[in-house]
This record gives sequence, C-alpha cells and structure tokens, in this order.
Amino acid sequence: MNVLFASSEVWPLIKTGGLGDVAYSLPKALHGLGQDVKTILPAYRDVLKKCTDLKIIGWMDSPFGYHTPAIRLLEAHHQQFENPVWLIDCQALFDRPGTPYSNDDGQDWFDNAERFTQFSWAVAQIANGLVVENWKADVVHANDWQCGLIPAFLDTFHDRPKRIFTIHNLAFGGHFTLQQFKSLKLPDAWWSSEGVEFYGGFSMLKAGLMYSDAITTVSPTYAKEICTPAFGYGMDGILSSRNYKLTGILNGIDEKIWDPSSDSYLPYHYTKQAILPGKRNNKHALLSEHLDTVSEAMLNAPLFGMVTRLTEQKGVDIITQAIPVLLKQSDANFVLMGSGNAYFERVVQDLRDRYPQRVFCYIGYSEKMAHLVEAGSDIFLMPSRYEPCGLNQMYSLRYGTLPIVTNTGGLADTVIDASEQNIKNGQANGFMMNSSDTNALLSTMQRAVNLYEDKPTWLSLQKTAMDGDFSWQVSAEKYLALYQ
Repeated sequence: MNVLFASSEVWPLIKTGGLGDVAYSLPKALHGLGQDVKTILPAYRDVLKKCTDLKIIGWMDSPFGYHTPAIRLLEAHHQQFENPVWLIDCQALFDRPGTPYSNDDGQDWFDNAERFTQFSWAVAQIANGLVVENWKADVVHANDWQCGLIPAFLDTFHDRPKRIFTIHNLAFGGHFTLQQFKSLKLPDAWWSSEGVEFYGGFSMLKAGLMYSDAITTVSPTYAKEICTPAFGYGMDGILSSRNYKLTGILNGIDEKIWDPSSDSYLPYHYTKQAILPGKRNNKHALLSEHLDTVSEAMLNAPLFGMVTRLTEQKGVDIITQAIPVLLKQSDANFVLMGSGNAYFERVVQDLRDRYPQRVFCYIGYSEKMAHLVEAGSDIFLMPSRYEPCGLNQMYSLRYGTLPIVTNTGGLADTVIDASEQNIKNGQANGFMMNSSDTNALLSTMQRAVNLYEDKPTWLSLQKTAMDGDFSWQVSAEKYLALYQ
C-alpha cells in the first residue's frame, strides 16, 4: 500500500512531545511490514538544517489562505530514515525560528491557521496524485489538529484515498475564529455543525473527526475516556456518535533507541540479567552531573526521576508539593527535568535551591539526559491528570525504573500496580494511584520507598517491568489491519 503519513513534527528532525516520536517510529514499523510509507511534514528552518540532498519534486499554487502562496514539495534525506522524507516548503510560513507552533517567547504564531491550512491543502493534493508523477496514496494518515483539514480537503475528491485521523491529545483542538475561516477562503460548505464549525468558531481537529473514514487514538482506555464530558473537551458528543469508527491503538516505543543494553546515550549498559550494577552505575553518572562527590548513602537511597512538560496536566503541581514532605520522611532524592509553564520552572528551581544536596533539576530538554534519567532513576514520576497514551512510562518499564502513574489513558493500559496480589501473581510492574492529588501521590511514593527496601521483591518488579513488550510491531500490525 502507498501510505502518506502526515505530521507537524517528526523526531529527530523536530520534536516538542510524544507526537514526534510516534511520527518517526510508526512509519518505520509500517515500512518494515512491507508498506510504501512517505512521511511528510512542514519544511521548518530547523528541519532544513538537519536534512541533506534536498530536491524539488513538485510545485503547487494554493487557492486558499491570505496570500494564496506558491508551495514546493521537497524530497530530503536524513541518516535516521531509510527512505526520503517529504517536506512542504513555503518559506513565508515555515522558515522562522522557534518551535513548530510558537515563537521563542512561547506565544503561538499569529498565522498558525494559515500555516496548517496550507500544509493540509498541499498534503491533500499530493495524496490524490496531483503533484508527484505516478504516485498516489491508498491511505492518508493525518495526526492531530495541525493535520485536521487534510481529510476535509480530500473530501472534495471523488476518487480519494482512505482517510485515517489520529488524536494524540484532544486538549489541543486547533481552534480559530469565523473571521479567520473567511479570510482563509475556506469552502462555505464546511461551515456547519456537521463540518468544522465549533461553538461559533472553527476547529481543525473537529474537521479531522468529521471528514475521516476512521478515527484512532493512542490507547484503548483513552478511546473510552474521550467519549465522556470529563475528557471530551466539548467533542464527546461527536466522538460518541462516531464510536463505530473510533479505535484505541496503544502507541509503541522504538526498542532499538530505547534499549538499556545498547543505548548510545548511556555510559553503562545493562540487561535484565544484570539490572542492579547497571542501574547503580548509571545512577552514579546521573548524580555526578549535579554533585562533585556522590556518597554511598546517596547511591543506596531511592532516586525519583521526572522528564515532562511542566504543566498541571502532568501533575507537576502535586509533585512539587509532595517533594518537601517526602524529603523529611525518607532518604529519597529527586532529579527533575522539563520545561513549560514559567511558574513551575521557578518552583522546580526553588526546590533545587532549598535542597541542593537532594533535589536536582534540568530546565529544558536534552535527549541524552532524558535517557540517563530513565536509566539512573529507581522510580519514575508520572502522575498525569490525563494521559492519552504516554511514552515515558514505557521507557521506564523498559529500563527497570518503576513508574508511579495515575489510573488514566495509556497509563492504565501499561502499568500494573504493585498490590500484594499482583506481586504474588508476578504481574506488578509499577505503582498506580486512583486520584491525582497530593495525598494520593505522597502515599504512593511512600509505598514505593518502603517496597524499595525489600530488595528481592524490588528486583522481581524490575524484571517484570523489563519483560513487557512495547514494540511498535504490535501496534503497526493493528494500524495496517485498519488501513486494509
């Protein structure tokens, strides 16, 4: 099958979150199953810097947008990709510093509606065989709101490819105004409750839901949650009425990149057969990033790790409230990494300043440090208020780092609580809390610290965690079945 996989970010070219990881790993796994998969994304400045052998393979003149721009399709190469990557190039829209969605000050780009309208229109033209000679998609796989208009644009073609739309996080709906809709010269027929209109404005994510042939989301539990008012962000009615075409498929992880036995970012490799020395050496390396001398007591104490966006969704507020209490009650230490809300960045830095020998932080993101935190920590903090799938808990399990998670979304589908019965049955691989509040987190952290002292049981939990199969092979086969 010819599959056109569209995303606004793809690791290692550009990444702000889990979408970037998925957009790299899923096409790669599908290619391994014998499919012709073309990955397509905008030609951001940072992406062009990383690619080689750029070649123009198509031109388009958009009839939409404020300026109805000329758009180029580029073919590019990168060492991480077996096949060329396709880039939608319009310098006025994508050649700028900052992230794919915001400037260096964290403010959304003023023309995001224009940028992702043009991207979506161009992808639809390519998918329908109007740009690249002798190539037309059988399936177009569009991801999140930035690609939401792709199924809508394809709706104007009679002999169109099948349209799959994946929700990675329903909280981000791509909401814009009626005035922007009109200024973009989008089809009047779209403006209805059965189209893109959403409470007086228009939603690109809703367009993906309304015009796709199949909807997927990134875990079975999240597929159920988003059909309820608590998680639906106003889309629950739409999703409930289209439940017949909604499927939850758990994301996988790239087990070649995230493998403690060969991870190129780790100073020390280890396997399930030799967990303890490997993790201890990596813990020493991780703490040495922050301390001149790492004592034996620190190596023996439980180390909590965190790698996340610093937002309330991720439970950062309850983590930072719980840390001072646990520091008094135990010998536990903390390594906190992330960026996001400026307030939470200050709170994390304040904790580091108050407890310089026990709380360590890295404001920002480093791929190397993220891998080292996973390998060097004993316990991983991920008490999200909602989590469509989550990848870090799967990275943690792969590295024998037991996660503390909330019973929601993909966390519920991957982590089995270390209850007495689950430990006895040999199923437990982490810690589950049923509410996302400070008291629940504290009691769960204390439970983890107590169990950490029981070395044989802890080792058994680590081995169970590392036995889990979170490869993309399983997920890719489910997507391929859906395509077919």
